[in-house]
Amino acid sequence: MPLTTADNQYRWQRRERKQQLAIWAGWFVGILLFLICWKVISDNTIWEFLEDAGVQGLSLVNRMIPPDWSITGSLMGPLWDTLNIATVGTALGVAIAFPLAFLAARNTSPHPLMRGLALTVIVSSRSINALIWAMLLVTIVGPGVFAGIIAIALRSIGFIGKLLYEAIEEINSEPVEAITASGAANTQVLAWSVWPQILPAFVGTAVYRWDINIRESTVLGLVGAGGIGLQMNAAINNLAWGQVATVFVLIFATVVVSEWLSARIRRSVS
Repeated sequence: MPLTTADNQYRWQRRERKQQLAIWAGWFVGILLFLICWKVISDNTIWEFLEDAGVQGLSLVNRMIPPDWSITGSLMGPLWDTLNIATVGTALGVAIAFPLAFLAARNTSPHPLMRGLALTVIVSSRSINALIWAMLLVTIVGPGVFAGIIAIALRSIGFIGKLLYEAIEEINSEPVEAITASGAANTQVLAWSVWPQILPAFVGTAVYRWDINIRESTVLGLVGAGGIGLQMNAAINNLAWGQVATVFVLIFATVVVSEWLSARIRRSVS
């Protein structure tokens, strides 16, 4: 096992027997889990379908070329709905995650019970995918853009809240102590010592989540939550592969633009 000495030279040291046995046991467990997972996958896979998968994939691509550009105009409305779902959903998620992050951070939470509740909300949000949220909300509030917005917001709360409360816990405590010693109120401490330190992380996280939400909102229509996914689902059901290709191109172009825009914003605040 290589160790680094004071003069930055490597010196080899023999592992203890218990340490070596623990490493071997770790490898054994890892390989055993891999074999078990592979056995489960093999038992639930119809391998005959994979024999001509390449031929089927090539045939599908040939049916999608050329794209049906005649429907481009009719897709602008659903594409705009998709952008609205991502933007409004992100804004709503930020509005809820912002106070939750202060309640979840160790150095700003007013009470351990409040911190536990905030962490529970954050973990619950992160544990459920936006598509599952959309499926539940379509059943509750009906299909449409509103269900997509709420699904994106519920998914964003956990992501933004976790990264933000971690940023709050990593702030420099000296400005906080200095302002507190001057007799400032808690709100003044947060406004003048905590907020300036987490502002870049807050903006970067919110913009990054918005970029992710644009990608996620494109598929919410598959379960009836509005957006361009509805048109993609309809085209697939009708075997209109040229239209499917057009939807793919528009989604790809939208994601590329949002990625470029979010990268520029994050770079400007870093």
